Amino acid sequence: MGPLRSVVLAGGGTGGHIYPLLAFADCLRRHDPGVRITCVGTPKGLENDLIPPHGYDLRQIPAYQLPRSVNMNLMRTPDRMWKAARAAGKVIDEVRANVVIGFGGYVSVPAYLAAWRRELPIVIHEVNVPPGVANRLGMKFTKHVAVGFPHQPAQAESLRNARVVGVPLRRGITGIDRVAHRAAARQQFGLHPDLPTLFVAGGSQGARSINLAVAGAAKSLAAAGVQVLHVIGARNEPVNVPHDLPVPYVTLPYLSQMELGYAAADLMLGRGGAMTCAEVAAIGLPTVYVPYPHSNQEQKRNALPVVEAGGGLLVDDSEMTAAWVEHTVIPLIRDPRRLAAMGAAAAGYGRRDGDEALLDFVYEAVAG
Repeated sequence: MGPLRSVVLAGGGTGGHIYPLLAFADCLRRHDPGVRITCVGTPKGLENDLIPPHGYDLRQIPAYQLPRSVNMNLMRTPDRMWKAARAAGKVIDEVRANVVIGFGGYVSVPAYLAAWRRELPIVIHEVNVPPGVANRLGMKFTKHVAVGFPHQPAQAESLRNARVVGVPLRRGITGIDRVAHRAAARQQFGLHPDLPTLFVAGGSQGARSINLAVAGAAKSLAAAGVQVLHVIGARNEPVNVPHDLPVPYVTLPYLSQMELGYAAADLMLGRGGAMTCAEVAAIGLPTVYVPYPHSNQEQKRNALPVVEAGGGLLVDDSEMTAAWVEHTVIPLIRDPRRLAAMGAAAAGYGRRDGDEALLDFVYEAVAG
């Protein structure tokens, strides 16, 4: 048995924090079936829907939204932060953890505080630039910081000494052979086995601008012989797609097995979330990125290196229209040689071993 007897994993709120946590938990278990894995989350986070079905122990602790600026007064003032840290500490003590690994989200902060007070090793995994506020605070307590992408240390002073390990991704995604699974995936969605296939998905919440643009181009796509698999997003209005199209245009509110969508696709059109960028690059899927505009541009920063490597296209949300889809996406998806070159470039940039590389880093931190 390795040096890990009991591990606490902290991360919650959004899929971008929870999916790498789950992929890493699977990696831990593969290497050591006897290791105790305990996840901490909040009562309201998405982690409640995702972690227990994967067979991992989820303990709920209170967590609170943090101000956007990080300083030591932030921790000294709120009483409730210490209350949350006490709750996290109880979990850490009960399971006798020998390391806390955080993936971001507000629930990570009490776990970092509790581990720091117990002088336990803390490992932080961060996928964004700038780092999220929870991980920025955690970085005050540990030097063991890992990042998902090579551009992060160059773009953020706080990450300049971080180890680039990649993003832990589920084996269901990294292990998929898109060519071998294409026919079965298309059949599952009711798609034609041989037509060029555009896969549209705007992240876990969907993206209204993307939905409207692609649905608006439905007739032109169909006339060009392009079929569409379109994940609308659970919180979005259904899109109006003409009923008399000569080729399939399949809409879904949500897709839990994204690997099936990836396998069905010749080209993807979506946002630039860190998980999307990591997944499509790892499997060599050419992608049109439409970064979310109302933020600190982190999605643009995520997508740009893949695009600069030749693995996709980048378009501003404001330019994402039906006309743009007609003029740019249709010629691209009907050009197999260009798609193949893009896919190879994406795969050259991406990596499939983020889970293993992070595990090596955790072993180092615990041994040190």
